[in-house]
Amino acid sequence: MSVTYQDSNARMSQVAIHNGTVYLAGQVPSDATADMRGQTEQVLARIDQLLAQAGTSKEHLVSAQIWVTSMAEFDQMNAAWDAWVVPGRPPVRAALEAKLAKPEWKVEIMVVAALPEA
Repeated sequence: MSVTYQDSNARMSQVAIHNGTVYLAGQVPSDATADMRGQTEQVLARIDQLLAQAGTSKEHLVSAQIWVTSMAEFDQMNAAWDAWVVPGRPPVRAALEAKLAKPEWKVEIMVVAALPEA
């Protein structure tokens, strides 16, 4: 099967689709002045957009990887996540503390989703 790439540049793609599975690159906030919850909400909104562009949605999430810069703010990230994730359909998930590419970013999230069956 072929791989389809979306929103690509010379270094990376934001979306790759292969064999009925949608892979997103790690997403970061657009407004880094927001607090952890606000940055997480921005990232989740961007994930919604990219999944829709790829033909799927958060209802079909398979997995998520989350990086936060401070576990002291982990509850804020989880508050945004819990309000966003589809009840009864949470993906498998890993979350850890990490230093991100820009010091003002507090969170980065990468997800994998299935394409809905036709």
